[in-house]
Amino acid sequence: MASYTKTPAKNKQGYKWICTLEGPPDPLTGKRRQIPRRGDTKKEAYGRAKSVVDTLVQHGIDYKKVKKQTFETVSKDWMRVYAKRGVKKKTIKLREGTLQVLYRYIIAGKQIDKITHKDHQDILNDLDNQGYSRSQLLSVNSVANMVYRHAIKEKLRKDNPCYGAEIPTKVLTVEEIENDPIEEKYFKRQELSEFLAVTVHLKKLQKTAIFYLLTFSGMRSGELCSLKWHNINFDENKIRITKTIYCEKNNIANYELTPPKNDGSIRTVDIDPAVMDLLKLHQREQQKLNMAYRNFYENFHDEKFVFTRDNGYPLLPIDIYRFMKQILKKTEITKKASPHIFRHTHISLLTEAGVDLKTIMQRVGHTDAKTTLKIYTHVTEKMKENANNKITTHYSDILGIPVLQET
Repeated sequence: MASYTKTPAKNKQGYKWICTLEGPPDPLTGKRRQIPRRGDTKKEAYGRAKSVVDTLVQHGIDYKKVKKQTFETVSKDWMRVYAKRGVKKKTIKLREGTLQVLYRYIIAGKQIDKITHKDHQDILNDLDNQGYSRSQLLSVNSVANMVYRHAIKEKLRKDNPCYGAEIPTKVLTVEEIENDPIEEKYFKRQELSEFLAVTVHLKKLQKTAIFYLLTFSGMRSGELCSLKWHNINFDENKIRITKTIYCEKNNIANYELTPPKNDGSIRTVDIDPAVMDLLKLHQREQQKLNMAYRNFYENFHDEKFVFTRDNGYPLLPIDIYRFMKQILKKTEITKKASPHIFRHTHISLLTEAGVDLKTIMQRVGHTDAKTTLKIYTHVTEKMKENANNKITTHYSDILGIPVLQET
């Protein structure tokens, strides 16, 4: 039932009609909601009130509530919910960084239900023009998508502006295609041999052990830095990977040990005896050095980490990266590499050794085959080429087909 009242207005007739309709109860409190709307005529006022009621009935959107909700307030509410899902702190920081990118645009202070598909697409296009990589654009789109889905769930808007968004794709040049970017993701045998030879030549046993272990285990650098001696089984030549290290702003005093990237990352890896022997040498040297360091450092951090600083605190992935850069300068290797290249190199070594894809994925803790599959496929294709050359060489006498020679 509609009720009407007059209210003074600065229009030709000097008043407007207010139509009040009964709306659906508030979904949270269950209390009744009356929807008043103005118009120059009863019909116009009724039409406006009816439109709001219909929307509430169909979508449950409370426009009075929406007026106070900007993209920023909704995104912060989403983040509070998201952080409770057991997501790693590092991931939360990355999400917060992505939100800061979105906040630079008008959507940060714009009412959540006023943001259009065009607004979102314009953001992606502008970021692409600024040189953002495709992976960064995918991250921006993914975070925005989660915020809008949260808004829909909370009855703050009807649709998702991310739906149908086009992620700008950079067209590869002929040079980029012919240079084969996959080969930039791992060290070839000669490059690996050169790099490891330099680590030995430096006579820094801990650094040598670090890079041999990264190469022949497939660990992530965070997993390696979190290793403690009890994770290493010297009797069976196995290492148990159960955690990674997180250290905000690389402040070692505030490091945390957290579960690894995903459930598949919890694993036990067989290690070559030669690498295990290298770890034993490192352990003996570390024990000798620690005796001296305990006297030198008043608050020596004795937590039995495998790879440590002089004060006993664990190394961080940034330390491994710096070590690697120092070593690369002493080689002829031109690849722009991070410690993650050893993980990809390990995949290539396993592939060359004939290990099947499923086993490789389990060994490196990959639940998503995408990265592993690219390297696996690339290496196996190379192996097929080599196999054909070997056949040609080995059976050259048979392949000298008489018919062909006669013609």
